[in-house]
Amino acid sequence: MRKFLSYMTLVLMAVLLSGTAQAQPATPPTGDEVVAYARTFLGTPYKLGATGPKRFDCSSYTRYVYKHFGYELTAYSAVQLREGRPVNSYADLQKGDLVFFGKRAGVRTIGHVGIVVSVDREKGSFTFIHASVSGGVVEQTSSHPYFQMRYMAARRILPDEE
Repeated sequence: MRKFLSYMTLVLMAVLLSGTAQAQPATPPTGDEVVAYARTFLGTPYKLGATGPKRFDCSSYTRYVYKHFGYELTAYSAVQLREGRPVNSYADLQKGDLVFFGKRAGVRTIGHVGIVVSVDREKGSFTFIHASVSGGVVEQTSSHPYFQMRYMAARRILPDEE
């Protein structure tokens, strides 16, 4: 119980701090640049609580990738959901957007985050890169049933593409 309360205290602190202004780099990267850098970590092992670059959990991975470009994201996927701007539909997704998934199918609690690599607007799906418990940093498609049932939201950290 004590560990749970300590974890909840950290999450609450992160939520309260997430309202602070986010530093923006002078020249923002493109989605292609974010994806290219994110791919340099393909195969890196997963470890809960790790902060990279030798091991990542899902939110430390997205945080590490964006920090390289001058963006400061918080350390928890549930709090990263509050950062950037909302992306309302698959049709509006762009490379570099953060995508969020529930802990379990049908449960509205954020449990995972990844970075959009490409979007297939015809099929209404996307490919994303993330730190997976079973495979480390990998690319997967949102059309896989596991992710289809858990997709919850997307957020844009970068400026909109023109």
